[in-house]
Amino acid sequence: MGNTFGKLFKLTTYGESHGLAIGGILEGCPAGLELDMDAIQYEMDRRKPGQSAIVTQRKEADKVVFHSGIFEGRTTGTPIGFVIENTNQKSKDYGHIKDSYRPSHADYVYDQKYGFRDYRGGGRSSARETACRVVGGAIAKQFLKNIGINAFVSQVGDVALETPPSDIDFGKTESNPVRCPDSDTAEKMEELIRKVRKQGDTIGGVVSCVIQNVPPGLGEPVFDKLHAELGKAMLSINAVKGFEYGSGFQGVTMMGSEHNDRYNSDGTTRTNFSGGVQGGISNGMDIYFKVAFKPVATLIQAYETIDKEGNTVEVQGKGRHDPCVVPRAVPIVEAMAALVLADFSLLARTNKMG
Repeated sequence: MGNTFGKLFKLTTYGESHGLAIGGILEGCPAGLELDMDAIQYEMDRRKPGQSAIVTQRKEADKVVFHSGIFEGRTTGTPIGFVIENTNQKSKDYGHIKDSYRPSHADYVYDQKYGFRDYRGGGRSSARETACRVVGGAIAKQFLKNIGINAFVSQVGDVALETPPSDIDFGKTESNPVRCPDSDTAEKMEELIRKVRKQGDTIGGVVSCVIQNVPPGLGEPVFDKLHAELGKAMLSINAVKGFEYGSGFQGVTMMGSEHNDRYNSDGTTRTNFSGGVQGGISNGMDIYFKVAFKPVATLIQAYETIDKEGNTVEVQGKGRHDPCVVPRAVPIVEAMAALVLADFSLLARTNKMG
């Protein structure tokens, strides 16, 4: 099922949306790292459901309990095991889809692959699994120390933030429930989400991320390019439909003479169309990328689909769902970026040792 991410700094997750708990095992974290438990819980609180009126109203405390790998506040170098209890499941909300498939969900393909599925909230395919990624990412952030990873909502529907990444005030990201670091744009985004929610519909958006103070030399030049691993990390997040870094698709409109990042004498570049990565390796400039999230597939309105026998049926969406996932996706994007950088940081250590 691909439950493990990373090679040296390695996270394995387990659990289902409506099971007793979800959890994970983090391997490879060096011994002696002093952990700020409040900082870990803060990241969890940023992702948890029920935090504002524009997200799902499922109420989960998402308190992390660590079972191993930590002694007297420091990592021991052994696997870090943790668990997050599910306390507010309403499995009866999903009884109506026991024998039918929600469009654009994993219901149909799970049945085709395994011949059996947990239909309660999507089971293992639920975005609730991402809470475990946030725990691993929060530890990775503390391991990375001086590297700053800042994600924010840059677009909801057709409402987009026009401020360049280099001019963003990341201190304003948490000032509103949308997590857009511009109050005027955030207000328009929130208004759109509320409007869509009243219609029983959903809408997508974009989370942008800027990574600062990355040392040059992280990444491998062939298959394990830094931007390729970041892309895989982001595309593994539920509802993600696209990833671009640096100039991205806009770069195709430029001439090579415009797009080339010319060097300063100290090795920095005058422009950063490369997005901090050249040849699959970090060059010391800011890494920036965008992640596109589709509209949530569950609609709180009647829709046509098929059942297990191939019959056409009409289903009415039920349960508690996000009308737009991007506000809660911000800490998930940061967590996955942190896991990638932590993994490459450990690999860089072994390369130098060799």
